[in-house]
Amino acid sequence: MLKKPFGKLAAAVLALAVALTAYADDAAVPSLKGKRIAISVTGTDHYFDLKAFQAQVAEVKRLGGTPITLDAGRNDKNLVSQLQTVIAQKPDAVVQTLGTLSVIDPYLKKIKQAGIPLFTIDVPSVHSINNTTSDNHEIGRNLAQQLIKDTGGKGNILVFNGFYGVPVCAIRYDELKAALKNHPGLKIIQPELRDVIPNTVQDAYTQVTALLNKYPKGSIAAIWSAWDVPQLGATKALIAAGRTEIKTYGVDGSPEVLALLNDPKAPVGGDVAQQPAEIGRTAIRNVAKYLAGNKLPKESYVPTLLANHGNVAEVNRLRGD
Repeated sequence: MLKKPFGKLAAAVLALAVALTAYADDAAVPSLKGKRIAISVTGTDHYFDLKAFQAQVAEVKRLGGTPITLDAGRNDKNLVSQLQTVIAQKPDAVVQTLGTLSVIDPYLKKIKQAGIPLFTIDVPSVHSINNTTSDNHEIGRNLAQQLIKDTGGKGNILVFNGFYGVPVCAIRYDELKAALKNHPGLKIIQPELRDVIPNTVQDAYTQVTALLNKYPKGSIAAIWSAWDVPQLGATKALIAAGRTEIKTYGVDGSPEVLALLNDPKAPVGGDVAQQPAEIGRTAIRNVAKYLAGNKLPKESYVPTLLANHGNVAEVNRLRGD
């Protein structure tokens, strides 16, 4: 992933990487004919979740299998129940997308103990055969570097840190903290903000609006979040308050945030765009390969793209948006 706006060579290299990921040799992917694949998702209300889920369903069908879909509606109790349910359904494999690891790992262990091959997306569980994900260490580092560059390494940062129990969010947050150690002029305002589900956008809007009344112009440099739904709410609050000197940063590449990046006056500093559809397809292809007797790495990484005002059009083109 790039740390700077795209140059011609860098863009060409990245375009090739994305193309190779998106158009893998389909002939090398075994059939899933006669196989029942359980697709368990934490929720489908967020861009990443929905695109990854839709791609998994489509890929199972394309490879001749039958998808069994389970959506927890972003509720941990529902997610635990559906993981218990899936064992009774005895599918040929299970793919779990996201979730608080401490909550779901005991049930992922039960799936493994039941002899059902378990695969995950953004869940680095010891019980998973393969976890398909982005390189979240790289995501965290590059997003932090964009923030540091834009602020000149000075100022106060508002941080949303409500989902540290979700491994990918924790990794991104830890990379931010690590980067700030080398830039003592940047400080996180305490207490940190807590992003919530549901009503994430409105809640972030409300929290940021309240703090803008407390902190006058010049006292906040940036707002960081581990995903870009709270970033969207924070950005809307800044626009409404006329506080566009503050920039926001997040992860996922949701269309609403990338659309704001198309406006040079919008207070968005950067958004790391993942490829959720390709992540979903890759996970199912890994299932098919494993069931055909192939060995897999513990983790499969799908490329990401750091979007900012200078390259958002190119990011959209490369990602196919």
